[in-house]
Amino acid sequence: MNSLIRTLFRKELLDASRDKRSVMAGLYYALGTPILMCLLFAVLLKQLSSTDELFITIENASAAPALVQFLKTKEISHAEESKAKAIRLSISEGFEQQMQQGRPATVIIDADHSDDRLLSSIRRVERALGQYNNEVARLRLMARGIDPTLMRPVDVQTHDQATPDSRGGMFLGIATLTIILTLFYASMNLAIDTSAGERERNSLTLLLSQPLSSLQLVLAKVGAITCFSMLGLVVILFVSKFAYGLVPWEQLGFNIRLNADFMLFTLLVGLPLAMMSASLQVLVSFLAKSFKEAQTYVTMVLFIPLTLSMVTTYNIATEYVQWLPIAAQQQAMIEFLKGSALPLPQLLVSTLLTLALFAVFSFSSSLLLKSEKVVFGL
Repeated sequence: MNSLIRTLFRKELLDASRDKRSVMAGLYYALGTPILMCLLFAVLLKQLSSTDELFITIENASAAPALVQFLKTKEISHAEESKAKAIRLSISEGFEQQMQQGRPATVIIDADHSDDRLLSSIRRVERALGQYNNEVARLRLMARGIDPTLMRPVDVQTHDQATPDSRGGMFLGIATLTIILTLFYASMNLAIDTSAGERERNSLTLLLSQPLSSLQLVLAKVGAITCFSMLGLVVILFVSKFAYGLVPWEQLGFNIRLNADFMLFTLLVGLPLAMMSASLQVLVSFLAKSFKEAQTYVTMVLFIPLTLSMVTTYNIATEYVQWLPIAAQQQAMIEFLKGSALPLPQLLVSTLLTLALFAVFSFSSSLLLKSEKVVFGL
């Protein structure tokens, strides 16, 4: 039986490797995604760490020269509306008089908070005004002979235990998300072609006419698809290692390094996921009645791993979700990159669930192949 499965496996592997378009279609994701993420991260980091001078429109600037000068020290200056960002700072007419009397002076920030391109600049102006408020309040207390520290009854001191490798946060989540999804996208076309495609080419009936069981046939197909899924994982790990090394992470005080230990760990964690992915895609493809229908169904099913990966990426997974396949494996990858303790109980349970799903999907596909309606696509 083992020799028969090995022979079928080699046959499926050879047939799949001959379809260069399907192989490259799966590898395009593994090759292109890290490069695209590298460019996006570089642009995002540049925006987050930018200290360029911010030009806004300041109305009635002459009424608050001290405030305008303070804003200049924070690289925030007045400019004409045609050259400035769409942020208007309106200073009240009685600003200086109200400040001298120790009363609150009105300053209005007029801007569109729904504009994502302006949001960081608006926050920058608000922070600068908040600092000016604190500075003026401190000087007023000192002028009245009051110690400004009375306004700070609790001296909060933060001891940051984070390392440069653990500060990545969302960036680590996105990086691991693209790696996890490779296990599904790298083999999608091959899974459809070796199941629904073979049925349309009438080669599936020829295989089933041989002295072998439907389970043996399914396991051989799943094994070949798993190999290409793991190939995509190897490719994206190597490309990510070099691509992410070009991103200036140090600008935000952290680093993302995909070393050899992480790559080996990801391969071990990813193998059960690759097996589950292959068996799931084969099952869905056999349930479809045509090649095009299989493409639609498989694409829809892939929203499940995408959702599980997204909730882990943005740290919104509930306690129960963290024990599920994909979510637990991705969380373990993130903790490994951070250098933190691995969630071993969740990882062990999710791995067992992943292998159980692989067995269920493979056995279900073998049962489907015993039906003439499925074999002939009726």
